[in-house]
Amino acid sequence: MIEFVLVDYLEAALSVPVYMEKPEECVYPFVVLEKTGGTEQNYIPGATIAVQSYGGTLARTVKLNGRVKRAMLDAIQIDGIDSVKLNSDYNFTDTEAKQYRYQGVYVVTYTQEVIDGE
Repeated sequence: MIEFVLVDYLEAALSVPVYMEKPEECVYPFVVLEKTGGTEQNYIPGATIAVQSYGGTLARTVKLNGRVKRAMLDAIQIDGIDSVKLNSDYNFTDTEAKQYRYQGVYVVTYTQEVIDGE
């Protein structure tokens, strides 16, 4: 699955924990990556990926979001990833949990081999 490839890549690139769901116990900073949709055109798979940055304070969250954007756009260097495009990024503060977070939404196209591990 493309999510596993990107989680492993981001953990190495950012040197912060990257999860596929928000942990119960939060130790800042951390990132949550989620596949929110998928496409396939001419046998080329694509995914919409949401990446949420949590920094503890608004300033640290904004900085982490900037690092995430650079890392995600650099994911094009991974063999089998054909393109990475930033759809949007924005302040997505969780008012219910009272946690600052930013979210970036990316469109990633890739070859089947990336998810099959071939």
